[in-house]
Amino acid sequence: MITTTGLTKVYRSRGREVTALDGVDLHVREGEVYGVIGQSGAGKSSLIRCINLLERPTAGTVTVAGQDLTALAGRGPRAGKELRQARSRIGMVFQHFNLLSSRTVQDNVELPLEILGVSGRERSRKALELLDLVGLADKAKSFPAQLSGGQKQRVGIARALAGDPKVLLSDEATSALDPETTRSILQLLRDLNRQLGLTVLLITHEMDVVKSICDSAALMENGRVVESGTVGELLATPGSELAGALFPVGGDATGEDRTVVDVTFLGEAATRPVISQLSRTYNIDISILGAAIDTVGGLQVGRMRIELPGRYEDNVVPVGFLREQGLQIDIVDHTADTATAADTAQESVLLKDGAK
Repeated sequence: MITTTGLTKVYRSRGREVTALDGVDLHVREGEVYGVIGQSGAGKSSLIRCINLLERPTAGTVTVAGQDLTALAGRGPRAGKELRQARSRIGMVFQHFNLLSSRTVQDNVELPLEILGVSGRERSRKALELLDLVGLADKAKSFPAQLSGGQKQRVGIARALAGDPKVLLSDEATSALDPETTRSILQLLRDLNRQLGLTVLLITHEMDVVKSICDSAALMENGRVVESGTVGELLATPGSELAGALFPVGGDATGEDRTVVDVTFLGEAATRPVISQLSRTYNIDISILGAAIDTVGGLQVGRMRIELPGRYEDNVVPVGFLREQGLQIDIVDHTADTATAADTAQESVLLKDGAK
């Protein structure tokens, strides 16, 4: 639904150049909720503003619903009209609501329809329908100053849906809200995604946002996407920064002759007593240094940091047992940095010998 290829944005001011986007390739599938996460200055806001052409990219392409928007930019009146039509199918939700204080809630929702030339009766019908959809049917005649932050954001979402978009872009839509209101807005976005078949692309610096509603995610650093994929794929990727940030587990080795292992459980594996089976099977004492479990995109996910007695070479068979259970294993203690492909093959052999 959304594809960027080699997307680059360079800002020039007083002889200086700042590269906000540096060849970003991104692919958001139709009907999914996709989160782009990164620290301030990573390029997230520039990315989302280039996707709807609020900012014109310096280089690269942006394709939405099969239409190359960058090809329409700056190509004369006809192309300009096509670009405006294409952009009307992309809804945008802003961090600070951007509501007009002199207009009622209903009038704020009607504004994009008014710009599109929709008749007054149809505008009113559509606005009231959308306000009911976001749970604010009783606030139609209120003014923004009379609303809470969460209510204002719901108005912003209703306004973004006025043009019946296929894509909804969210620019830090929950960062100005308290935790409880944030959860309600995120649930609303997920409900709209499912009810309307919306493709949602949101940017955030909050891992809980990705954990709560995203099907896929990308990590941005210094204007580049350094990691991306479905949440399940990321959690199953050895050494994934996003996986570690989504489910941080701490704990250091209690001695030199110890092996520290991060274990990721996905789906049914999260409910199996794998660690106790490991302890019984190989008669070893296992220390749990940290653990976290939650539901991400409907999938139960757990991460655990455990400590095994002995160095890595002494624990090839137990680590192999965990991998045989379909778990993602990351060796944290690299004092014996020998976790190579050869070791994986050796684990399988030793497992079979140990089972005899």
